[in-house]
Amino acid sequence: MSEIQSLVLELGLPKFTAKQITDWLYKKPVSSVDEMTNLSKKAREILAEKYDFGLTGYTKVQESTDGTKKYLFPTVQNKFIETAMIPEGDRRTVCVSSQVGCKMGCLFCFTAKQGFQGQLTAGEIVNQIRSIDEATEVSNIVYMGMGEPFDNLEEVLKSIEILTSEWGYAMSPRRITVSTIGIIPGMLTFLERSDAHLAVSLHTPFHEERQKLMPVQVAYPIEEVINEIKSWDFGRQRRISFEYILFDGLNDTNAHVKELARILDGLKCRINLIRFHPVPGTPLKSPSEKVMQQFKDALNQKGILTTIRASRGQDIYAACGLLSTKELINSH
Repeated sequence: MSEIQSLVLELGLPKFTAKQITDWLYKKPVSSVDEMTNLSKKAREILAEKYDFGLTGYTKVQESTDGTKKYLFPTVQNKFIETAMIPEGDRRTVCVSSQVGCKMGCLFCFTAKQGFQGQLTAGEIVNQIRSIDEATEVSNIVYMGMGEPFDNLEEVLKSIEILTSEWGYAMSPRRITVSTIGIIPGMLTFLERSDAHLAVSLHTPFHEERQKLMPVQVAYPIEEVINEIKSWDFGRQRRISFEYILFDGLNDTNAHVKELARILDGLKCRINLIRFHPVPGTPLKSPSEKVMQQFKDALNQKGILTTIRASRGQDIYAACGLLSTKELINSH
């Protein structure tokens, strides 16, 4: 809001114009400055000349057999990002991207294979929610698409402000979850400046093993990440969860259960177990359904609330870890 207020004063428009603009931007289904009918003709002309409305339609949509949809959006750098919409009962969860590609290099992630191509603006993040067919039905938002949100911290925080502010979409921050691989400075700033839920990609509690899967372990070891979280007062409403992709014969043993119980001891949290979806060029495999159930039960017996996340949209490469626009980028 402060940016729009500054912009309005800079253009010599009345102060109340800022409130009118945000109402049109976030509360009404218009797509051009000309449609902002309660602004003076002069104000509309000035805005239209200097600014773009910022809505960008998707260029492609694919629908899975389970109803999940994957949208392809162009970005300002002539690159592309992917956004997933997951229906479940009367919920519509949108999984947004925060970067074009990713520089974190996690072994199990398809997005990592395309490398890093650029940051998204807060407008490009919000556009993924505003410009899908289900825009008016969105109930939950997860920052779990392409990119590491805390590697684009300011724009991610700005997008959350737009989504949760009274002047914006007025969504409850409790319906928003941001996922990180554990960039500590960004995580602490996020916890301070927003009330959205936090999800941390854990995948193994052992240092050397995690280092092989996730290079970030060198800079921000998972025990340090967890210790920072333990020292934070989350209050009753805010949730902390850990994502744990199971890999056959690698991180699915009793030793992993014991170590997880040790490092998470005293922290009120949940673990979401995720099926691994094979990524070209990696030796990793998914364990059997039986092993997943046993691992889940063992963690629950240790007092850690653990669930298996349903895989959605796998047939259209919309499932966890499969978002990538590498081929598209290469062909343009």
